[in-house]
This record gives sequence, C-alpha cells and structure tokens, in this order.
Amino acid sequence: MKKIVFVLLSFLLFSAQLFAKQKGFTQEDRERLVRLEATLKVFMQQVDKRFEQVDKRIMELRMDMNKRFEQVDKRFEQVDKRFYELRMDMNKRFDQMMTFFWILSAIFTTLTGAVIGFAYWDRRTIIRKAKEETIEEIEKEGKVRDLIRALRKLSEEDRKLAEVLRSFGLL
Repeated sequence: MKKIVFVLLSFLLFSAQLFAKQKGFTQEDRERLVRLEATLKVFMQQVDKRFEQVDKRIMELRMDMNKRFEQVDKRFEQVDKRFYELRMDMNKRFDQMMTFFWILSAIFTTLTGAVIGFAYWDRRTIIRKAKEETIEEIEKEGKVRDLIRALRKLSEEDRKLAEVLRSFGLL
C-alpha cells in the first residue's frame, strides 16, 4: 500500500514538473507546488501512522490469538487426560468383571462336579445295597436254595446238568 501511494505521489510530482516546464512556472505555481508537497508529506506521515497502528493491531490480534490457541491446547490436554483416566477406570472395571466371571464359572463348575459326584456315589451305594438285600431275600427263601442244592447233587451224576449249572454260574 505504501508503494502504491508513493508511486502515485511520484507520478503527480513528475507530471507537475513536466507541466511546469512546458508552460513555465510562476511564483503562484511554485507556492502551490510547495503546498502540495507539504500536503503530500503530511498525507504520507498520516498514512505511515495508520499503517503503524494497523501493524500494532495486527500484532495485538496475533498475541491474543496465540493466547487463545494456548488455552485451547490446554483444554484439549485436559480432555485427553480425562479420556485417559476414563479409559483406565474402564479397564479396571473390565478386569474386575472378568475376575468375577472367572470366580462364578469356577463356583458353577465345582457345584456341578459335586452334584454329579454325589449322584454317582448315591446311585452306586443304593444299587449295592439293593443287590445285597435281594441276595439275602433269595437266600432266606429256602425253596430256591434247596432247589439249587438238589440240582447240584443231581449234577454229580448227570454231566449235562453239570454243564448247564456251570454255564449259569451255579456250580
């Protein structure tokens, strides 16, 4: 902007000099030229002051923008810190939940194994007792026992009968 103003002023002065040389200068023209130069100097000084003021304002705005960006950066750091803390809390909670699930699965597995073991032991015990009671009942009944004794005696003389009794495990 300064250059444009300077070029325009230079062009005005140059054209004024050309115009003055062609027709010749009078005292009045010279005074006008001096006033014009003085006015141009004042104008240029005012333009320079304005540019300096604009530069100062731009610098102030830059400083203010830098401060604001620093504040925004601090806020982002705070948000990042919060997210990190939340993520760590979530990881801890997830680990706690996984530990709890492992404990629950171990308890369930133990209970299931205990129930199945108890059922197997109970069934085996009941069946053994039932066998023993049945055998005792059969032995108490004398007719079946007597019949087996009679067949054993008869098998001493009859080989076919002995083979049949051996095949049934009665001899």
